[in-house]
Order: sequence, then C-alpha cells, then structure tokens
Amino acid sequence: MAINESFPMILIAIALCCLVVNTEARWMIGNKLSWKRVIVVDQSGKGDYKNIQEAIDSVPSNNVESVFIRVEPGVYKEKVTVPEDKPFIILSGRKTETTIITWNDNGDIWKSPTVSILASDFVGRYLTIQNTYGAGAKAVALRVAGDRAEFYACKIVSYQDTLLDEQGRHFYNNCYIEGATDFICGNAVSIFQNCHIHSISTQNGAITAQHRTTPAEETGFFFVDSKITGVKSCTLGRPWGPYSRVLFIRTYMSNVVVPQGWDDWGKPSMHSTVYYGEYECYGPGANRSGRVEWSRSLTTEEASIISKDMIDGKSWIKA
Repeated sequence: MAINESFPMILIAIALCCLVVNTEARWMIGNKLSWKRVIVVDQSGKGDYKNIQEAIDSVPSNNVESVFIRVEPGVYKEKVTVPEDKPFIILSGRKTETTIITWNDNGDIWKSPTVSILASDFVGRYLTIQNTYGAGAKAVALRVAGDRAEFYACKIVSYQDTLLDEQGRHFYNNCYIEGATDFICGNAVSIFQNCHIHSISTQNGAITAQHRTTPAEETGFFFVDSKITGVKSCTLGRPWGPYSRVLFIRTYMSNVVVPQGWDDWGKPSMHSTVYYGEYECYGPGANRSGRVEWSRSLTTEEASIISKDMIDGKSWIKA
C-alpha cells in the first residue's frame, strides 16, 4: 500500500525535473527557435567543453542543422570565432551579467575583435562581449560579418570601434552597446530595437560611423525605440563612407547629444550625400533646433519604411 501511495509522488518529482531541464528548450521552440544538437560549455568541467571556441570547433564544417551552445555563467578569457562554414549556431548564456567573453587586443579592426561572427544564421543571447584594451587604439569587441545575425539582451563593451557591424542583415534587440569613438561602425543593414546606447566619450565622440559608399547599397543603421545616454558629450554619427546612412526613430536622447547632432568628419562635400535623420525622438538631446542643416527631420512616411521587412526579417528573425 505504501509503495502504491508513493508512486504518484515519484511521477510528480520526475515531471518537475524534466520541466526544469527542458524549460529553456520549450521556451525556444515556442519562439520559433529549435535545434538538433545541444552543447554545454562549463568552466567547472561539468559540461561538454570548458571553453567556447572548443564547442564551436566541434560543429562540423558546412553545418546544416541548428546547434544550441549553452554557456554556463563565468568569465571566459578567450577569442571566439564562428567561421563562415559553420552557420545555424545559437550561442546563449543564461544571464547577460554573469556570462562574459573578454579579451584585450587592439589595432586592426578585423583582427582585434573578442568575438567574430563570420557565419550566417547566427543567434547570440544573454552574453557580455567586451574588449578591455581601452582608449588609444581601435579595439573591437564584436565583429559581425555574416548574414542574418540576431542578438538578444547582449552587452557589447569597448572604447573605440566597439561593434564592427561589417556586412549582412542584422537584428539587435534589447542590447546594451558602449563606447566612445565610432563605436557602432561598418556597412551592414541593421535594426537596433529597444537598445541602450551609452557613450563614454568626453569630447563629442561619434556613436556611429556607417560605411555606405554608393547610393545603390541598401545598407544603414536604424535605431528604433531605443535610448542614448552617456558621461559627457557625443554626436549621433559621422560618415565613414560618402553615402553614410543612419536614422533614429522614437529614440530617447539624453543631454549628452550635442545640439548640432551630427559631425561631417571634416568632409563638407558629404553634406549632400549622407542620409542622417530623426523621427519623433525625445529627451533633452533630441531638440532639432540646433541640428546641422544637412540632417533630416523624417516624415511619417519616411519613418514607416524602417521595419523588419526592409531586411526580409519575417523569414529569419525569431519572435
């Protein structure tokens, strides 16, 4: 009789254990993310690998199946590269503040990154990615050069050229990006939604340096429902390329944004070719009365174009 009475309790216990183990997997499937293989990275030795690069290296070349790499909390002092022939990787921590990938390098923007994403169809979640070199040289924290890359609740931190958003279609959601000089740069077409942009510049350092070089390129940086804070003063951007394109939509701007808003990098010839605009931005730094005359107050129609559709997002951005 005692055995029969305890049997339901055993079943409940087993069910609870399964629920705990599968909570993340069930959540991911519910949000249109699924995978064929799970790899656990744990510095304590309880996972499949102790460092992240080893886990990525274990994914076969020309991979065609989704691989979920779960990174347990810890400070991972390593350079990480997802090579071009390893698409469909999901790299996820459990909590942004406790899952840290860090390195200290500078110089070449293509060689200094702490993390380099060269593959397509990549998803990064709940990670802090930092380059601790500091001021004085280019020091990239994250380089993204693959197509269809997504980042959720990631913290990306350096001083100069923090995020090299090099090429491809990218989506950043609820991310924190910090730097002082040109710290979001490159020639991707990217939407930054609900992101926190924090400038540590003390002398009008530019947040963006977008590299669009011809009017035919459908590239640009588009900030939607985001916010800008900082320590002293900054500009919204300056043109790395002559057709540089950056737009801010419904974004909060603190008083760190200087009244002129934008910088021409000493190249007045670009005034007629760059496309810099703002729409329904607010906060003490959003007052357009002092803006440079070659920036734009976007119309509702112009602003409405900025959506996931412009990067064919419905086909690859997860819910």
